[in-house]
Amino acid sequence: MFKITGLDKLKKKTGQLSSFSQAIDGEIANVSFDPTDPASIEAAIQEAHDAIDHKAIPYEQNDWITSLVKQLKESVRDQILERAAVARLERSAE
Repeated sequence: MFKITGLDKLKKKTGQLSSFSQAIDGEIANVSFDPTDPASIEAAIQEAHDAIDHKAIPYEQNDWITSLVKQLKESVRDQILERAAVARLERSAE
């Protein structure tokens, strides 16, 4: 006979992941920036990162969520940089 242990921890981590997923579902932050101003772009990125961090505070002991937070931040950064590049291209085409 053998005993399986650690299921309580797994259940807790899974529940926290579900709660965090609900917390970040939809709009995380509404940021605006000047696509021609690198400082404005970086400020928007930081504002979005801060919003993600704020939602993750209750789960900072969950390594699954901290890993997800890193991925989310990379994704948000990429999205903002892409939006800025598109806006600059549209301005130069006018």
